[in-house]
Amino acid sequence: MKTTVLTLKAQKQNGDKITMLTAYDYSTALLMDEADIDCLLVGDSLGMVMLGYENTLAVTVEDIIYHTRAVARAAKHAMVIADMPFLSYQVNVEDAVRNAGRFLKEANAHAVKLEGGREVCPQIRAITDATIPVVAHLGLTPQSVNALGGFKVQGRDATAAYRLLHDALAVEEAGAFAVVLECVPADLATWITGKLSIPTIGIGAGAGCDGQVLVYQDMLGLYGGTPAKFVKQFANAGELMRQGFSSYIEEVKNGAFPAQEHCYKIEPEALAEAKRMAGE
Repeated sequence: MKTTVLTLKAQKQNGDKITMLTAYDYSTALLMDEADIDCLLVGDSLGMVMLGYENTLAVTVEDIIYHTRAVARAAKHAMVIADMPFLSYQVNVEDAVRNAGRFLKEANAHAVKLEGGREVCPQIRAITDATIPVVAHLGLTPQSVNALGGFKVQGRDATAAYRLLHDALAVEEAGAFAVVLECVPADLATWITGKLSIPTIGIGAGAGCDGQVLVYQDMLGLYGGTPAKFVKQFANAGELMRQGFSSYIEEVKNGAFPAQEHCYKIEPEALAEAKRMAGE
């Protein structure tokens, strides 16, 4: 069964937790889809984990389209959500609708995600009016990292918590079918989740959200550095890959690979004839 806006809403109503992971390529997305993930997010986090940028700001619409195409080819069950990168929707409503449409028309995404609260409600409303499903994103919004003064937990004081609630209610009213809550205190996220009729997807927002999302390189130990507090490493795939790479290098250098079982054969007579034809 394909995950849709309606199935996600039903999951919230039934208390069935929603699962989401980032994906940026066909083979990884295929494995996730076969594992029955609900949603695949082609996040602008690809700027850091795939392209090596310092943050997400340099990611382009074309980058997201390219990676979303690959992920969408693998998704038989999961909903594919394309992140709208920096300045693809903030300038004006017309750009927002046009770019959102490209992700569905050119990349076969099922929905788009954009960051911001009340200030982007006109864009959310216009995109949903164009029959394009929208996921909102509140709390720590990486595209606003410079304005926020870095990657910091959001909503820790009463005023900020109240503002987050009203932003969540606003994006719901504007037509968003779900909202990501990033780096928000757990009790605040639980409170907001109870106030909304649309699902909340947490990342660093506690277990009270309707679902969870992680960057897959973080949860598999593929991305260097110290992981964020909210990341749990479910497998140390990075170390396994390093061991595999090291073993490959060693065996190539010492001649152990390729062995006879990895080689194709030619009849000695045929090779001898070829050498004769070459004048040897």
